[in-house]
Amino acid sequence: MEQEFYRGLAQRVRGMAEKADPFTRRRLLDLAKRYDSKGRAAGPGGTERPLPAPRTTPPASSFSGPGEA
Repeated sequence: MEQEFYRGLAQRVRGMAEKADPFTRRRLLDLAKRYDSKGRAAGPGGTERPLPAPRTTPPASSFSGPGEA
């Protein structure tokens, strides 16, 4: 899922680079390369973060006492 996200960003940035001046084009293409590398790293065996463990107890509410008007 994250891999598709970065792949899509790289594609959008390359589209913008087509219409940009040479200096901006070079910077946008460098950015697209970075997005591509992040997309590959997030693939199987990549560096994608795991989901946090579910809570076993509900969080303490700050409104647990008697209410004040």
